[in-house]
Amino acid sequence: MFQYNDIFSISSDKQFHKIALKVFRYQYENNSIYRQFCNYLHIQKEQVKSLEQIPFLPIAFFKSHEVVSCSNTVREIFTSSGTTGMQTSKHLVTDINWYKESYYRAFAQFYGDIENYAVLALLPSYLDRKGSSLIYMVNDLIEKSNHHDSGFYLRNHDELLQKLEKLNHNGQNVILIGVTYALLDLIEYAESTSFPLSKLGGNLIIMETGGMKGQRKELIREELHTILCTGFGVQTIHSEYGMTELLSQAYSFGNGIFETPNWMKIMVRDTEDALSYVTQGKTGGINVIDLANINSCSFIATQDLGKTLSSNSFEVLGRFDNSDIRGCNLMVL
Repeated sequence: MFQYNDIFSISSDKQFHKIALKVFRYQYENNSIYRQFCNYLHIQKEQVKSLEQIPFLPIAFFKSHEVVSCSNTVREIFTSSGTTGMQTSKHLVTDINWYKESYYRAFAQFYGDIENYAVLALLPSYLDRKGSSLIYMVNDLIEKSNHHDSGFYLRNHDELLQKLEKLNHNGQNVILIGVTYALLDLIEYAESTSFPLSKLGGNLIIMETGGMKGQRKELIREELHTILCTGFGVQTIHSEYGMTELLSQAYSFGNGIFETPNWMKIMVRDTEDALSYVTQGKTGGINVIDLANINSCSFIATQDLGKTLSSNSFEVLGRFDNSDIRGCNLMVL
């Protein structure tokens, strides 16, 4: 079995490659759904010698199958959002500490000690349902910040604005993490009450989680970030790239360029051939290696379109049209 440090102490591409192949062999042997998928592609574990040869499980499997790589009791079930009647993803987690270690260490890698921040959360769409992995993470980071003003603020805009003003006056570093439409709502509320929100940006990090959740018209990233920068008085907008099916997150410090922690890697597949890859800078489907997913599946073919910019940075450009992914009609077992 793998220990936390086997994954989270990775410090080089060579080490990542070695551990990823070990994880592949482990999951091939212990995850019956993943093994069936590999067999369907006529790929045996002995044939796989490089990352490019590893089969990536289409993310839709988390909607239709129980994707687990061990026989331990499921301790937590994270679910994706969806409209009534829509089939949602379920990530069965047997050891929640893999998730905790992943987001603690990723946050520390990119932002430093969580206790240096007050963490304010504006995530109404996520709080309105059960099973959100984002809410689990943010709630834990709020607790670990040990700051009395950290917390969820839902739709109580007056209280949130007063907290931001107070924290700014005290010179406190603040992370305001919010779903996109809720951040826009806050800006508009501040404008309607003549609150000087744009003057509070000195020690403020705005981290948007993406998506209008059907509440507003979708905007291109450049337009959205311009509105958010102006409204909050900040130079850049940070973003978090995560999903129900992953236990790791990538972070962007601006311009939509995401960086991965050391145990996570992005590979971009050809949109015409799901089993081959495009070169750096070319657009294709995003495949994620998330080694924190040790007890589910670490090799996920997402429905996102994007491109890699370096060995640990990438850009998200959009999504495939629902399940119309060439090559992923392989996925029905």
